[in-house]
Amino acid sequence: MVILAPPGTLERRYVLAEALRLLKPGGELIALAPKDKGGARIAKELEAFGCSVTAESRRHHRICINTRPETCEGLESTIAEAGLQQVDGGAIWSQPGVFSWDRLDPGSALLMEALPPLSGRGADLGCGIGFLTAAVLASDKVTSVIMVDTDRRAIEAAKRNVTDTRASALWADVRQADIGERLDFIVMNPPFHDGGNEDRVLGQHFIVKAASALRPRGVCWLVANRHLPYEETLNRLFTESTMIADRDGYKIYKAEK
Repeated sequence: MVILAPPGTLERRYVLAEALRLLKPGGELIALAPKDKGGARIAKELEAFGCSVTAESRRHHRICINTRPETCEGLESTIAEAGLQQVDGGAIWSQPGVFSWDRLDPGSALLMEALPPLSGRGADLGCGIGFLTAAVLASDKVTSVIMVDTDRRAIEAAKRNVTDTRASALWADVRQADIGERLDFIVMNPPFHDGGNEDRVLGQHFIVKAASALRPRGVCWLVANRHLPYEETLNRLFTESTMIADRDGYKIYKAEK
């Protein structure tokens, strides 16, 4: 088995533990990561599970090779520590590695503050663990919301956090997802990182998807970090785009098709 280990400590140890759990004794595990994104720690983490590790460096990565021993130590506790769990005093379900996994991020909080009561059919693109959808469903005029995210862990948490029958969940890349058409509204906090690197085009793809899914006069509400260049895309694809708020490093837009 070959894995590219994630940079977060809890998430990385979880992935290593799951890999060892799935391997039969004698199976080979090759784990690698950039040296400055957890790679330097992989060998010690595998050794803590009882593995003997051979490590080498190549192209700024640390590559660790080991054969799974007959018995590994601490796998189940590590998986439980970093698996799907209740946080915030049991108020929400989440998992390490998910965006803003243990708190409401400030951008979404600002968007929730700005949202008016919505109505009709809508979608939450890049839904995370479901904060925006839960806020939207406070309006009894909303008939349905589809939550979409490419992170399976986020979708599993969102399904537990949002139990309203008007909500549904779709594990998919927003750019290719089938979310229907002629929606009345879309809310989103688009990501702008892919694989740990900033990708400003990613959020623009979200805007393109929203414009294609909305009905005429449908509305898109989005939050973005202040430095992200979404204005040209919004102005090109929507009849009207208005900045509703610019505060604490974030911008809130309302765009009408």
